[in-house]
Formats: sequence, structure tokens, C-alpha cells
Amino acid sequence: MSLEPAPLDGFGSIRTKLGVLVGASVVASAALVALAGLAEVPWWLSVPVAVGIALALTQLLAVGMTAPLRDMTAAAERMSRGDYRTRVRATSGDEVGELARAFNAMAADLEAVDRQRRELIANVAHELRTPLAGLSATIENMADGVVPADQSHLSQTRGQVERLSALVADLLDLSRTDAGVTPLKTAQIRVADLVAEVAGEVGVERLETRFVPEDLTVTADPARLRQVLVNLIDNARRHSPAGGVVRVSAQLMPAGWRLEVADQGAGIAARDRAHVFERFGTADPEGGGTGLGLAITRWIVELHGGRVGAVDPLAGETGARIRVDLPNVPPVQGARPESPRGAPVPNTSISAGGVPMTITPTAVPGQLPAAAGQPGQPGRPLPPSVWPESIGPRRDVLLAALGVGLLAGLLLPYRNLGLGLSLVLLCAGGVVVWSMRERLRGFTLACVLLGIPLALVPMLRDAVWLTPLALLAAGALVAAGTTAGRTLVDFVYAALAWPAAAIRGLPWLARTLGVLRQGTGSVAVARTAVISLGLLLVFGLLFASADAVVGSWLDRIVPEFSINSTVFRTFVGLAFFGGTLTAAYLALNPLPMIGPMTTRPSTRRFEWLVPVLVVDAVFGIFLLAQAAVFFGGHAYLRRTTGLTYAEYVHQGFGQLTLATLLTLGVIGAAASRGNRQDRGDRLWLRISLGALCLLTLVVVASALYRMHLYQQAYGFTVLRLVVDVFEGWLGLLVVLIMVAGIGLRGGWVARAGLLTGAATVLGLALINPEAWIAQHNLDRYASTGKVDDYYLRNLSADAVPVVAGSAVADVGCFVRPDRVRPGDDLWEWNLGRVRARAAWAGGATVNDEACGRRYGTY
Repeated sequence: MSLEPAPLDGFGSIRTKLGVLVGASVVASAALVALAGLAEVPWWLSVPVAVGIALALTQLLAVGMTAPLRDMTAAAERMSRGDYRTRVRATSGDEVGELARAFNAMAADLEAVDRQRRELIANVAHELRTPLAGLSATIENMADGVVPADQSHLSQTRGQVERLSALVADLLDLSRTDAGVTPLKTAQIRVADLVAEVAGEVGVERLETRFVPEDLTVTADPARLRQVLVNLIDNARRHSPAGGVVRVSAQLMPAGWRLEVADQGAGIAARDRAHVFERFGTADPEGGGTGLGLAITRWIVELHGGRVGAVDPLAGETGARIRVDLPNVPPVQGARPESPRGAPVPNTSISAGGVPMTITPTAVPGQLPAAAGQPGQPGRPLPPSVWPESIGPRRDVLLAALGVGLLAGLLLPYRNLGLGLSLVLLCAGGVVVWSMRERLRGFTLACVLLGIPLALVPMLRDAVWLTPLALLAAGALVAAGTTAGRTLVDFVYAALAWPAAAIRGLPWLARTLGVLRQGTGSVAVARTAVISLGLLLVFGLLFASADAVVGSWLDRIVPEFSINSTVFRTFVGLAFFGGTLTAAYLALNPLPMIGPMTTRPSTRRFEWLVPVLVVDAVFGIFLLAQAAVFFGGHAYLRRTTGLTYAEYVHQGFGQLTLATLLTLGVIGAAASRGNRQDRGDRLWLRISLGALCLLTLVVVASALYRMHLYQQAYGFTVLRLVVDVFEGWLGLLVVLIMVAGIGLRGGWVARAGLLTGAATVLGLALINPEAWIAQHNLDRYASTGKVDDYYLRNLSADAVPVVAGSAVADVGCFVRPDRVRPGDDLWEWNLGRVRARAAWAGGATVNDEACGRRYGTY
């Protein structure tokens, strides 16, 4: 156990520590956001990075605040299994530190109790074995006729029996004291009379007494005080030599009275004086005692509110001297002194048949103490962590994620999207795949294979909106693939777990940094990296200044640095480092998924069937309305609604898309409530949900047809194309659900939906959507004479080859010169921009007013 001080151990209150944590986090976040603002870092990049660094700072400062609590949890689990050797760090001076020190003291007491328990068993066995062996041998010899059954041998047998009886009596007394508080029955006792009676009982030959005053009378429990005197005087008699004197003295003291018993034996060594009052703690194994008398004596004295101990003999005397200090009046009944084991005895008082009893819960190996207020019930095991961590430090993962962050900081800032971003994304994905435990699982492998082409979208297409969509799909694949989710809830859970890993993985990051710092090769690696970088800079600058070609290459590869650019690059690097590392942590330590949620099937069929049939009926009414419009034509629509057909189709598209989404929820709810073990329920599930799926497909087709008509009337845009694609994907989901409904087994639908959704995004990127939009708008212009030249001019470079190759339009009115302006470096390479520059005729002069009059911009 490391006892190195934590950063905030100097504060004596946990409230002060929390205040320092909050203050440091706020100051760090504010400073980072302010610095990012000066460097013109966008807020969507600066805020997450500032929050992440503030969390890391909090983790660093709070490392010693919660560590004792986690240690105590782990120690409690080990103690429940019988291991009492563990201790927790207790270096802080706050409430948690005090709790840790109390826990360590408790653990030490329990360890001592456990050791004494084992010693008790061994010592009792030893103490019982000796008289039993002698008794067995004597009886066996008399039975075999080896020795006569005369008075001498019977006396030996009786001695062994008495020794066994004494040992059993002591054990019974000790068990009564261990059971809890023994009520005291106090009375007035004349000490001289009680001492004389006990001395005669134990057979003291020479007794010297001294009482101050002579008729000293005290208040105590007569039976318990008698037991104390019996143990002390008998010990003194046995340890005194033949003819030795046992001295007993008692006198009043300012706060009570004092009793001393001394002998003329060998005495007790100073190192053994505390030990003799433990169980079987006799300092003289050959003395003939059981080793329990003084432990019982200490218990009784403490029960009276006093104390007992061995002190030095008087000047000029030898032997042991036991001193007992007792109060004038014993404590109130029900007090709970420490047991002979040195630990307070918890007890529960009950009454059985009018007789008061005290029950002490005993520890059961492998089980925690019973909960308060529930005596006798077994303790509940500690609840498992929601996100158990089962991985050790991984230096390779940390260094790889750091490499991704450095690469992103160097390649991405102040550049157009292109090869650099795709390279960074592929490297980040490679780190995550390398970290996966089971990267060759079918579903995980499918996520990886789909994620690779999605990462290439930034260098294939110039459409800025397409890159975030591809990254969103790739991120969903990463989250689902690392956690191997199976349901929609699992996928949402996994997506939330990715940012949550930034907090959950901070302790793992700290351990990994510690291992990296302590690694034998870390210093050598750092030294080698610094030397190599220095040599690269020196010789690179020399050759760049000596050769213009090398200088031009260097200008294209090495970015320019300034204070603002360095801040910007640092934020970009930290963002990619944090995102990659958290995804890798999720791959190393996947969050346990919820899995399929089991819903209890309904015992009454109408509870789920009636709602489904109602939805079927509503869909049927909608289809009747569509048939009426189809056969009635535009005149019927105008007469009944007052809308044109274009207005009619535009008005309902959003509602139909929402209805499709809600239908998927209805199907899922009904499928979970139907009893698939019942033949009738299975039949009705297939009929009602199958009909609903078919009706939903008709609604999807209607929505797509409406969008087609709307685009023919008002033109083609990116948003309308994306909504079209989304509606088509919803229709594909409905088809998958219908396939699953054949066998009423839909556990695969969620994964199939995710993979087909990602494939749909990839397909959208492959068809070059902005080129497709430009082509259809130009075709519409050729047939109708209407076109929105302003919209076409704001499309990306992906649309330029289509516009440049069109014979029906003036290229200058549909292409912005900045879309085809050369200047991309190696890391900005983008296929869309390369093709646009190749197709651009160049030199066209654009007159916005003339283009507007010519093409009828609207």
C-alpha cells in the first residue's frame, strides 16, 4: 500500500477540498476558453477540450479523496472472505482520512481477534489434550491391570478430571463474558472478609494482608469480585515458591479503591505484562493454569469500570504484583465495556420468558455483518460496479492515441478537408480496432469494413455537409462495434458510453501514465525522440535553404507556426487525442450492454391486438384518401381542399415520415406483448403486424412520390435528397421487420438496421449527391426553363464537372471561381476538387444581374 501524500492532503476538511476542486476546474476551464477565443478556436472545439482538461485536473487533484473509499470497499470484500491483513491509505486529515484510520484500526482489531480465535482453538486443544492423555493412560492401565486401582492412582485420575473441570469452567465464564454485558448485582462487601474466605478456599499457606482502613467496605458484585480474587490469589499461590508469602492489600483512593496481589515468584517480564491478560496469555506455560483466568479478570474489572495491570514489585521484593483500580460505584447497568479481545462487543438485548438475554452477532466467514436493524440476517454482498474495469495500463494504446492527436494537430488546422482528415480518421480507427478484445466477431468486423470507406469520404467528396454525416455513421459503428450491442437501446447506451469513458477512464489513464513514467525504457525513448527531432530540424532546414525544390516540398509538408496557430493546433490535437483514447478505452473495457429487454407477454390478447387493428384502420383510411386523390385528379383536390397539388404533397411529407417512425414503435411494442407460445397469438401477430407493415410500405411509397412531385415543381436540393434517402431507409427497415415476422424472431433487426443505415450513408456519398442534384436541376431547366442559379453556384466542387459538361447552361453563372481555384497542398487533396479543376474551362466572367435575368432565379 502506497502512502505517498495526495495533492490535497494538506486540507483538513472535505468541504474545503471540494471547494478547491470546483475553483480549480472553473479557473482552468475559463482560462482555456479565453485562450481559445483569442486564437479564434471555434466554440464547438474549445468547450469539449476545456471540459476534458478540467475533468483531468479534477481527477489529478481528487486522487487522494476517493482512493480510501475505494480501498475500503475492496478491503471490506476481502475481509468478508476472512482476509483481515489489508489496510487502506490514510494520509489526509479530513473526514475521509479519519474514516480510513478508523477502518485500519478496526481491521487491526479484527485481525487480532481472528489470530486469537485460531490460537484459542489450538490452545484449547493443547490444554485438553494433556489431561485427557494422562487420564486415558491412567484409566487404561488400571483397566488392563498394569497398575492397581488404589487411592494413589484414583487421586491422579481425580486431579486430571479437576483440571479438565477447571478449564471447562473458565471457558464457560469466558463465553458468558463474550456474550455481552453481564448485569451487575452490587452489594456492600467487606474486603477483608472476602479475601480471607478466598485464601482459605484456594489453599494459601502464608497470607499477608493490609487494608486501609481496616474495615474497608466497597460496592461491587460479590460473585464477580470473588472471581477476581480467586484468579489473582490462586495465580500468586501457584507461582510462589514453597513457603512463599502471598500479599494482598487494599486501600481507598481519591477516585475509588485499589487492590493489589503480589507473590514471591519469578515475576513477570516487562514485555509480557500486557500479554498475560490475553486469552491463554500465561507467561509461564508450566505453571499449571489454563491461561484464561487473567483474561476473565480483566473483563470483570472493566465491567466494574476499573482497570487492571501488572506493575513493578516494591523495592526490595521480587515476584509479580497485580494492581486493580476500581471506582467507588460501578457504572450504570447496560454499559458496554470492551471484551477480553480488546474490541467493543455489539449486542442486541431481547427477553425470553422474562429472562433478559444478550445476543452478540458473530462474524461468518465470507459474509459481511448484518445490516443495522436486521439482526441475524446475513449481510448483503457489495453491489458490483455498473461499469467494472478489468484492464491494466496499456502504454501502446496511450502512445498511439497521442500520435493520432499530434498528427491531427499538424495536418488539419487551416486546411480544407481532404487526405489529411481521412488519414487521421483511419489512424484513429486503427487504434480503436487494435484495442478491441474480439475484433474478429462478425458484427464487429462488419462495422470495421463499413467504417473504412466512410472515413475516406472527406478526401473523395468536397460537400462539407457530407463529412459530418459520414463521421456520425462511422461513430455509431465504432460505439456499437466496440460494445457488441444487439438492440436499439444498446446502441444508444453505447453512444452515451463513448463520452462517459472520458470520466470513467481517468483512473486508468493515471495508472498508465504512472507505468509509462516508471518504465525502464521510457527515458531512453524520450531521449531518442528529442535527439532525432533536433537532427531532423537542423539538417532539414539546411537542405531546404540550400535547394529550392526541397524548400518547396518542405513548405507543402511542414505547417507554419505562430502563437495563435499553436493554440489552435493544440486544441485540435487534444480533441482527437481525447476522442481516440476514450474510444480505445471503450474497446478495451466495453460497457456491459442491457441486451434484449424481456417484457412479460400479455395474458389478454385484446390488450395489444385492438390498438394494432386501430392503427391498421387509420392507415386504411389514409390509403382510401390517396386513392380518391389519384382517381379524382387535380380538380377533385382543388374542390375539396382548396390546395394545389404541389401544396398538397408538400404539406403532408413530414407527417408521413413521422407516421413511419411511430409505426416502427407500435410494431415493437405489440411484438413484445404478444404471447409467442400461444398459437393464436402467433397467428394474429403475423396478420395484424404484417398488414401494418404492408400499409406502412404504401405510406413510404406515397411519401417518396410526394417528394418526387415536389422536387419536379420546386427543384432539387440537398435537404430534399437526404430526406428522400432517409424515408427509403425507413422503408427498408419495414421490409426487415416483415422478414423477421415470418419466424417471429427479430433479435437481428437492430444490428441489420444499423449496418444498412451506415451503408445508406456510404451509398449517398458514392452517388456524389451534389453532382446528382446539379444534373437534375439542369435537366429540369432544359424541360421547364426554370432553375435556381444562386443555389447551383453555392454547391461544392463536386457539382462543377456536371455543370461544366452541360450544354444548356452558361458555366460562369453556375460555378463560383473559388470552387475551382488551385492551391490545395498534399494533405488537402480531394477528389472532388481535383475533378472540378480538371473540368473548369476557366476565365468565365460572372455577371450576377445578367445571370438572374437570363435564368429566372427564384
